[in-house]
Amino acid sequence: MVKERGEKVVATNRRARHEYSIEKTYEAGLVLTGTEVKSLRMGRANLSDGYAYIDGNEAWLDAVHIPEYSQGHWTNHATKRVRKLLLHRDEIVKLSHAVSAGGYTLVPLKLYFSDGRAKVEIAVAKGKREFDKRQTLRERQDKREAERAMRTKNRLGD
Repeated sequence: MVKERGEKVVATNRRARHEYSIEKTYEAGLVLTGTEVKSLRMGRANLSDGYAYIDGNEAWLDAVHIPEYSQGHWTNHATKRVRKLLLHRDEIVKLSHAVSAGGYTLVPLKLYFSDGRAKVEIAVAKGKREFDKRQTLRERQDKREAERAMRTKNRLGD
């Protein structure tokens, strides 16, 4: 069998980038069952409600929806179960200190396969206030308008 190479994105959490300001990101492995992996390979997952937390010396991912595998039978998995994250001990300590400092949470940003192994990108994030969200949207809109104006100016200048 040919070994899988590269990165294949299964799901992204676009809402997290709107709701939170991202401080630092970490890549973590996932402990999954066979039918979960097969369902992910079909490109089905939802990270929008998901979050991560530290319990003792272990990191956990909760409320991530991976639908049941259509070909699975009695071996199918629960769609929203708690899944263990595979991180180094020093990374877990850093994450627990960041979260316990207050105001920070652990949010999954992206679920993907890296060289055939399921990975999740989690971020230490701080919640945005309403005016921060509006300001971010306004900056993005201004940037888009400036690029549009530059394109039309360059097109007319040729």
